[in-house]
Amino acid sequence: MRFIHYLKKLRDGYVINQVKHIELPLFKPSPTVRKRLIFSGRVQKVGFRLEVYELAKRLNLTGWVINRNDKNVESEVQGDNEKIIFLIKYLKTLKRASVRDVAINEMLIVDDETDFAVIKEWL
Repeated sequence: MRFIHYLKKLRDGYVINQVKHIELPLFKPSPTVRKRLIFSGRVQKVGFRLEVYELAKRLNLTGWVINRNDKNVESEVQGDNEKIIFLIKYLKTLKRASVRDVAINEMLIVDDETDFAVIKEWL
């Protein structure tokens, strides 16, 4: 059990370091939107939620991300549309994950949301 915990910490450190070193483009101002994203493919047990979280924080996006029971990852992301598009495109390029598809739905803006969270359990 300790070995698995060690490997997870190693993976998480790798993910955090990778996101820190992403060269972000200069974003043009764009409208604030909220989107529900459902990523399918090999997206669980590879640090995908942490990657979404770290990049969303770096892009000043708000919302949440969670592993679904159907092996997909769901997220609601709010912020500049251009930044959300960048997030999606980046996540599709990950080597340790394999995003097969992203379902995208427009949502209503949540006015009082100020942070991005990883939700541990599907309710």
